[in-house]
Amino acid sequence: MISDLEAAIGYRFRNITLLQNALAHSSYANERWHDSLKSNERLEFLGDSILGMVVAEFLYRKFPDRPEGELTRMRADMVCETSLARVADQIGLGAHLLLGHGEEQGGGRGRASILADAVESVIAASFLDGGMEAARQFIDRFVLCYVPEKRLVNVDYKTALQELVQQKKDQTLLYQLVAEEGPDHDKHFTVEVRLNDRVVGCGTGTSKKRAEQDAARAAMESLFPGK
Repeated sequence: MISDLEAAIGYRFRNITLLQNALAHSSYANERWHDSLKSNERLEFLGDSILGMVVAEFLYRKFPDRPEGELTRMRADMVCETSLARVADQIGLGAHLLLGHGEEQGGGRGRASILADAVESVIAASFLDGGMEAARQFIDRFVLCYVPEKRLVNVDYKTALQELVQQKKDQTLLYQLVAEEGPDHDKHFTVEVRLNDRVVGCGTGTSKKRAEQDAARAAMESLFPGK
C-alpha cells in the first residue's frame, strides 16, 4: 500500500496524487493512458534540480576548505544513479512503482536507472506537496547521510566533466563510439570524448555507458589535473 511508502519516507502527503504520479514510469503511462506526460518524467526533471541544489549547498557549508572541483565530484557521487538506487532500496520504492507490462517482465523494479529516477520524482512530489522543507527532509534523511569525504566510489564523471567544461561559454562535449569488440555475452566498447571536436579522452568498458564514464574520467585527468 502507498501508505507503507509514506511511512518509510516519513512524510504524509496532503495530495496523494502527487506521490502516485511520482511512481508512474513512462511505460505505464504510455500503456494505460497513451500519454507520456502523465508519467513521472516531469517530476524527475524538477527533482533532479532540487536535489542538486540542496546537496551543493550542504557541501559548500560543510567543507569550506575544499576546492570547487572536489565539491563537484563529491556532489556527483552523492546524486549518481548508484547512490539514488540505494536510497530506493532503503525505502522499498521498487515495490510501489507503476510499470508497463514489458518493463515489469524485464525486471524494471530492480533496474537502477528506473529506481534513481523515481527517487528524484518523489523529491519533487514532496516539494510540490509540502514545499522546500518537505523536500529537504527527504534529502537530509536519505541522501546527506552518505558523504564521500575520502574515497569516491560512484563518481558520475560525465556530469562532473560537463559542469567543469560549462564554466566557459560555447563548449560542446560529444561522446563517440569508435570500437565494439567481442561476442554478445562479452562485449567491450571504446568511446572517445571530444571537446569542441578535439579528442580529450578515451575510455573502454563492458557497456557504452561504462566506456563513456571511463572516457570522461580520462578527460578530467587531462583537462583538470588539479581537480
